[in-house]
Order: sequence, then structure tokens, then C-alpha cells
Amino acid sequence: MALLRSAAAPEARVDGPGNPGGPDHVDCAVIVVTYNNADDIAALLASLPAATEGLSVRTVVVDNHSSDRTVEVVRSAGGAMCVEAGANLGYAGAINIGRAHVGPCSSILILNADLVLEPGAVSALFAVLSEHGVGVAVPRLLDEHGSLYPSLRREPTLMGALGDALCGAHFPRRPGWASEMVRRPSRYDRGHRVHWATGAAMLIAADCDAAVGPWDEDRFFLYSEETDFAARARAAGWTVDYVPAARATHRQGGSGQSPDLAALMAVNRVRYYEKRHGRAPSAAFRSMAVLHELLRCADPVHRRALRFLLRRSSWARLPGGRGAT
Repeated sequence: MALLRSAAAPEARVDGPGNPGGPDHVDCAVIVVTYNNADDIAALLASLPAATEGLSVRTVVVDNHSSDRTVEVVRSAGGAMCVEAGANLGYAGAINIGRAHVGPCSSILILNADLVLEPGAVSALFAVLSEHGVGVAVPRLLDEHGSLYPSLRREPTLMGALGDALCGAHFPRRPGWASEMVRRPSRYDRGHRVHWATGAAMLIAADCDAAVGPWDEDRFFLYSEETDFAARARAAGWTVDYVPAARATHRQGGSGQSPDLAALMAVNRVRYYEKRHGRAPSAAFRSMAVLHELLRCADPVHRRALRFLLRRSSWARLPGGRGAT
């Protein structure tokens, strides 16, 4: 899939209903990022009314230069403003474009296009945002078969990276400090504060969004941008809360998958850690990332990720191109 960012993206084209620059305040402004999601986007848009029952809503779809019928499907569905980015700006870059078009609102809902929301899901998230200090609310995610998708994460650490490198998905009941992913199913049965969650669905209080500011599109074309946003929100005094009553089905890979994207995920985990730590711990974390791929190098996808991790000069060739190295 062609994910390379244009060095000079054309000016975004905007069409659709609503007046986001006007005075109308809504409870929830929805930003959906699309890239070749013609098979997914209609179902997501159709699920929004029931999911946001009782809330006033404005929806903005930011399309990252799809080559399929995504834009046509969005326009045919109606009810959403469609912003054509003019190039593939990545997830963080598209979110930043969407933030410029949402208008006055109490909250901003970030969504992957390959989701279907259950009735009342967004309303349940919105109710939690009314609690003091809650800046981000995230739902319970299910896979296409209705099974739990483990979406909750801990802040990356050296010990967590080592545990994931050595054990992978094995020993799910190992101590929390030995894994970045929250693996125990029982941890998904009740609401609680978390460090971060996968960025497929995040409801962000408008005050939190204003305090944190733009998403870091320079470092994170795709992957780790949600880790970074959540960390910045926590640093600003906000919490990230998991809300199991809010549910959504997530069809992963709706925009496509490739070995380069797998390599980008591995590299961006290192980029994120380096953004927040000194040279020595960052070198150790990168070593843990290398070990993770090395132990799985029989798989050609992991071998490719390993080659990129070992050669920092190659990072600029990954999707997004100009990310910080």
C-alpha cells in the first residue's frame, strides 16, 4: 500500500454538511480517518446515531488520499463533512486536520474507519468524561468474532519490553511489569484508569485536547501516536479511563497491512521511548526491540523489522518518510 507522505501536501478539500467554523456547539465532534476504507466506512457511519443517542454530534471524515471509492461512499452516506487531505498524511496528521474542522464542542471522538459502534457506546464514554479529571475515555473492543480484543496498554518500560520479547503472548498471567499489553481478561471486566489504549477509538474532552495540543505527526506517521498523546495528557494532569460498558467491534487492517507497516510499528515504539528517555535507557530499549524481532526472525515480517531496527539510517525509508530519527 502506498503510505508515503508527500513532502508538500496539497491544500485539503472540504465538502459536506454543517458549519464547523460557526457558533453551533455540539456535545461530541467525531473525527474519522480513512484510507482505502470503502468496504468499512458506511457501516461505521451507520452505527453512529445509535451510539451517540442523546448527544449532539458533528462528524468530520478526513480522507488520506484513498485510491478506492471511500470518498464517494462517505458523500453518498450523507451527514458527515468530508475533508480530502490531498495526500496520505498518516493517522496523526489526519487527526490534526480534523481538529481544525470540528468547531465548538465538548469532546472529540477519534475513530478508525474499520469500527462498528454498539448502541450507546459513545454516550457511555461521554458520561465518564463528566467525572473530574478524566481527559480520555476508551471503550471495550471486540474482534470480528465477538471475542475480546486486548486493547489496553501500560507505559513502555525496559522490563516490559524484555518480558514481551521473551514471552510474546505466552504466559498471559505474568506480572504486569513484564508486559506492555494488559493481557488478563479479568482486567477488561471493570472500568479503571489505564496508561493508554490502542487508538482505534478515543473520546477526548475538549479541554484535554486544548491542553495537549496537536498530535505529533512529525515523529509518528502511524503507530505510537496514541501512546504519545495519552502520555502528554497524563503529564498535563488528565486521566485515561477504560469504560467496558462502551463497546465497539474492530476489524483490524481495514486500510491494509504490509511488512513495512510492521517494521514501522517496531521503529515507532523506539522513537516514542527515545522521546522521553536519555541515551543509555533508549539504547537499552532499542536492544529489547531488536531481541524481540531476532527471536522471531524465522518469519520474514519480523526479519524485515529487524533489519530496520538495526540500521537507523533506513528509518527514513519507512512509511511517513520524514519522521524524526
